[in-house]
Amino acid sequence: MKTENSAGAIIFYIDKKNNEPKFLLLKYTNYWGFVKGLIEKNEKVEETIVREAKEEANLNDLRFLPEFKFEQNWFYKLNNELIKKSAVFLLAEVSEEDSKKAKISFEHEELRWLDFNEAMSLMKIKNNKEMLEKAYKFIKENKQKL
Repeated sequence: MKTENSAGAIIFYIDKKNNEPKFLLLKYTNYWGFVKGLIEKNEKVEETIVREAKEEANLNDLRFLPEFKFEQNWFYKLNNELIKKSAVFLLAEVSEEDSKKAKISFEHEELRWLDFNEAMSLMKIKNNKEMLEKAYKFIKENKQKL
């Protein structure tokens, strides 16, 4: 069975008006999700995320919160072949100023910065919703350190 390994990030900034996080969501063909991509040969997870954030959203200056990590595993079929997919997601902060530089890539239909409730209402994939809930809780519990 073929396997694929991806890395992604829940990217956010703290809105200065209300001191609440705003999360970056990208609209794929049939779902809303996060920046992610295949890990290339000899590439580390963080390197993949930095590359994908630049390619998919024009974001450069990510600050990783190393205490947060979420792993997902699933299967899908491509050309009648079953593929095992694994993805590691980290939490990454950008400044509010840098968030304004975000631009959509050809890979997605739309890009939005949303508060927690707005993001949860758009997402349909259970694992992604669970991951966002954990990230939001982590941010709230560690706000003083951010």
